[in-house]
Amino acid sequence: METAPLSSLEQRIIAHLHVIYPNVDHKDLAEKCLTRFHLDPTTKSPRPHRNLWDQSDIMLITYADTLRKKTEAPLKTLHNFVKSTLSDCISAVHLLPFFPYSSDDGFSVMDYTTVNPSCGRWADVVNLSKDFKVMGDLVINHCSSRSLWFENYKAGVDPGSRFFYEADPNADLSAVVRPRTSPLLREVQTKNGTKYLWCTFSHDQIDLNFENPEVLLEFLSIVHLYLEKGIRWFRLDAVAFLWKIPGTRCINLPQTHEMIRLLRLMIEHYAPEAVIITETNIPNQENLTYFGNANEAHLIYNFSLPPLLINSLVTGNCHHLKQWLMSMTPAQQGTTYLNFLASHDGIGLRPTEGLLSEWELETLINTMKRFGGKISSRTTPQGEAKPYEINISLWNALSGSAQQGPDQWQFARFLCAAGVMMALEGVPAFYIHSLFGTENDLERVDNTGQFRSINRHIWDMEDLEHVLNTPTHHQKVFQSVTKLIQIRRAQPAFHPNATQYILHMGENLFAFWRQSLDRRQSLFAVYNMTDQPQNFNLSELNLIATDDWTDLVSEQVYEDHLGKVTLMPYQFVWLANNRGKTKNS
Repeated sequence: METAPLSSLEQRIIAHLHVIYPNVDHKDLAEKCLTRFHLDPTTKSPRPHRNLWDQSDIMLITYADTLRKKTEAPLKTLHNFVKSTLSDCISAVHLLPFFPYSSDDGFSVMDYTTVNPSCGRWADVVNLSKDFKVMGDLVINHCSSRSLWFENYKAGVDPGSRFFYEADPNADLSAVVRPRTSPLLREVQTKNGTKYLWCTFSHDQIDLNFENPEVLLEFLSIVHLYLEKGIRWFRLDAVAFLWKIPGTRCINLPQTHEMIRLLRLMIEHYAPEAVIITETNIPNQENLTYFGNANEAHLIYNFSLPPLLINSLVTGNCHHLKQWLMSMTPAQQGTTYLNFLASHDGIGLRPTEGLLSEWELETLINTMKRFGGKISSRTTPQGEAKPYEINISLWNALSGSAQQGPDQWQFARFLCAAGVMMALEGVPAFYIHSLFGTENDLERVDNTGQFRSINRHIWDMEDLEHVLNTPTHHQKVFQSVTKLIQIRRAQPAFHPNATQYILHMGENLFAFWRQSLDRRQSLFAVYNMTDQPQNFNLSELNLIATDDWTDLVSEQVYEDHLGKVTLMPYQFVWLANNRGKTKNS
C-alpha cells in the first residue's frame, strides 16, 4: 500500500527536525508535532514578507498586577485602565509572565498552563485579547525548581524525568557565556543519584533539555494553549541560551536558531497574524542574527537603544547613537525592530560592547549611580564580575547630566527620549512606568533584596488616579507622552518599515529623515540632545520648496524654508510636509 506524499508543511517541519535532532525518526516526530499543535498538515503557508504592523502600533509592557484595586482581579483592573484611558494610544499589551512562579517576578514558572490566581483567570486574558493584541512570554529556557516537572525529574517519573539539562561537573565549562554571577551548576539529589543541573540564571531556574524531543512537544502544547486563549504575539524569553554544547559558549548555537525557525513555522501556519519576538540581550551584531532570513523573529528588541540614547542625553553628545544607527541595515519587509527605553529588567550593558569605550561606560554607570541606580553584574569566562545591567527607573535615569548632576531639565530630557524612540524605524514599546514617570522604588528593593525591583513599582489605582488628576510630574508626563503617541500613530512616515536616513548635524543635534512607504509623506526629526539652546538652518534639511512644512509637535508652520531654527534644551521637532490625521484632529 502506497503512503500519501508528504505535504509541503510536513517536509519543512522534517527539514528543521533533521538539523535539531539528527538521530530520531523525523517523520514520526513531525506527526507528533502536528498533533500536539492541532495543525492540519495540508494547511497552506502564509504569504512571506508581510508587515503585520503599521504606524498605529504601540505596545504597552506591564506585569499583570502592576495596577491593583481592592476587590478586583489585577488583570481586570489593567484591562479597564488600558481600555478607558489608553485606547487612543495602545494597540498591543505585553503581559509579562502571569503564571504561578517561585522567583524572579514571574520568570521562574511553576505551571505554564495556569494563570496565577492572584492576577485573575484565563478568561481575563481572553477578554483583553478581544480589545488589544496580547503578547505573552514563552519562558522557554528554564522553569522553576518548584514545578511539577522538576519534582517528577527528581522522582524519575514522567512528564519531567528527562526534562532538565545534566552536566558533568568536571567538564570544562569556562567558555560558557553567563548573565549572572551564581554558579552554573546546581547539585541535585534524585532517585537515580546525584545530578548536576545547568542553571543559566539562578538555582531556582533550572534549564530545560531541548535535546529531548519530549520537551519540544510539551512546549508546542503550551504555545497552542496560548493561541487558543487569544495570545498572538510571542516573546521568546532568554532564547539565545536554549541549546547547550559543553566546550562552546553555549549561546546563539545553530540548533537554537533552527528551533526558532521551527516554532515560527508552526505558529504562523496556525495563526497567520501571529508575531514572534526574540528576547536576546546580547551584543548588537549577535542580536541581529535572530532575524534569520526573515524566517526567525518578526521583531527583535533594539537592545542597544536604551543605553546609547540615555548616554547621549546625559552627556549631550549623540556621536555613538548616530554611529550605531548608521550601521543598522533597514529591516526586511516582514521584519522590524521593537524599540524601547525601559522594561521590567534593567538597562542592559552587553549591547554597548564595541560601541562605548570602557571609560564612557564607566562614566555612564557612575552617573546612573548618582541618580539612585543600582548595578547588577555577571561572571565573565575569565571568572571576573562585570557590570551587566543598570537598574534604575527611566525617570530617574534622565534626571540630570553627567557633568552637572540633577538639574531642571528632567521632564524635557524625558520627553525628548520618548520622542526619539517613537520616531525611529520599528514598533515603539512603552514600559507602563514610563507613561507615569514612576520614580525609583527603593523601598521595594529593600523588601525583595533584588536590584530589579527598583523599576517594578506596584501602583494602587486610587493613588495612580490621584497623581494623574492633580498637578504632579506624573500628570505632566502622562498627558505629554500620550499626546505625542497620538500624533505619532497618524503619520505614515512613522510606519515601522518606512525609509530612514540618519542626518549629519553635529554631535549636539540628533536628526534623521523618515519617508512613508508610498513616498507621500516626508518627516524630519531633529532633537537638541543638550542642556543649552542649539541652532540649525532649515537649508540643511533640503526641504521640498513647493510643500508646506509643519512641526507636528508644536504645530508651528515654517514658511521660510531657509530660516534658522533655535531649539531650547532637549526640544525637538517633527517637521512634516503632509500632516497625518489624529483621532481628535
